[in-house]
Amino acid sequence: MTTDVTATLADFAAGLKFEDIPERVRENCRVLLLDTLACALAGHLGEETPQVAAMAGALGHSEELSIIGGGRSSLAGTTLLNGFLITAVTMCDVHRSTLTHITPEVVPPALAIAERDGLSGRDLMVALVAGCETATRIGLGLDFPEFRKRGWHGPGVFGLFGSAAAVGRLRKFDGETMARAFGLAGSQSAGTFAAWGTPTVKFHQCRGALSGVMAALLAEQKFVATKEFLTAADGGLLNTYSNGGRPQDIVSGLGQRWEMENIALRLWPSASTIQGMITATFDLVEQHQLKPADVRKLRVSMSKTAVDLHGIFPRYKAKFEALLSTHYAAAVILHDRELTLAQFEPSRYDDPALRRFSAEQVEVVADASLSGVQAVVEVETTDGRKLSIRCEHPLGSPERPLTRAQVEAKFRSYAKARLPAARIDAVLAAVTKLEDYASVAELMTLLRAG
Repeated sequence: MTTDVTATLADFAAGLKFEDIPERVRENCRVLLLDTLACALAGHLGEETPQVAAMAGALGHSEELSIIGGGRSSLAGTTLLNGFLITAVTMCDVHRSTLTHITPEVVPPALAIAERDGLSGRDLMVALVAGCETATRIGLGLDFPEFRKRGWHGPGVFGLFGSAAAVGRLRKFDGETMARAFGLAGSQSAGTFAAWGTPTVKFHQCRGALSGVMAALLAEQKFVATKEFLTAADGGLLNTYSNGGRPQDIVSGLGQRWEMENIALRLWPSASTIQGMITATFDLVEQHQLKPADVRKLRVSMSKTAVDLHGIFPRYKAKFEALLSTHYAAAVILHDRELTLAQFEPSRYDDPALRRFSAEQVEVVADASLSGVQAVVEVETTDGRKLSIRCEHPLGSPERPLTRAQVEAKFRSYAKARLPAARIDAVLAAVTKLEDYASVAELMTLLRAG
């Protein structure tokens, strides 16, 4: 098992066929793609987006491929910028078992190569499934708690295997070439939580996407690389980035149990780990029709991991910290009964009353009985009542998934600023029947601004 894991996964990714994918997984793929496009269109509002766009343009001046909601750029530029757009405003997917965003690394390379090579929607779907399944399974195999103890951040370490798998599937790699692509991808694995609290954590995603493209295209040129990278004793991914990991989890039930179904989506722009808290806060506010004047204290209990990441910004500095802040999210939900990108504009988060409420009336505590995204939100009212609600599974999780209608509404909400109404309808129709759509190039034309 330990010496054959890379080859087994590579054979799966290279050999995957449309007919191998159950209908429920196909639908999961369509919804995942639509949500990703919504996030990318929203990403043009990201504070750092112009900086990444400038860097992407500096990598090449060709205009061969499409930027979602933008113009055109080179293969490298498009992959980087689309990858950043998806994660720019903190509302894309997350594979909860590994706290890792998957779509920013997998979707942009697949769209770019499919557009460049004139491939179909069916080709794209198979590549996306191959990429998402590859990345999530390698994440499982790394034994995330051990991986995390070493400070590693998943998107830049194993997300790029998903990128390489998607590109390799579109380029019709055999298993041996795919395994070499994995070896070349792993040689670029990097990114740690030292970047936490800065936009660099979002750069890990788009850089991972580009690294996977380079790995696949170099493997296609028969560049020599190890074909057993995952389990190599000296420097293999599982042994170097973890404690040897759980290689059996990478291949167990491959093609029968689909790990990509455990990718969660976000209805609200805020950190993935606090989506349980956000769900609970909305539920509590709506059930009791709470107003800010009714609340003396709002207490949020979460796991220690969640508090360490998101309970440290009671006095957030600017937009990115507000997006990560449990204190601010709870406060603004109570005040506005909404949590959209409008709540993360300076005109809102700089409101003195909101800043004061976040810092003085929201308390965030760690509870050892809570894990993952579980959260308890308690309110002490001004008339002496104590109200409480617990969230086990946030809206958007596999246990409580978003409906297609909710994802379509999310897409329409953020597309209207970048695309004409007719194009929005056409994109929705294309994704709904993705496997019957003749040309990804046509889809990308619809997605360009204007």
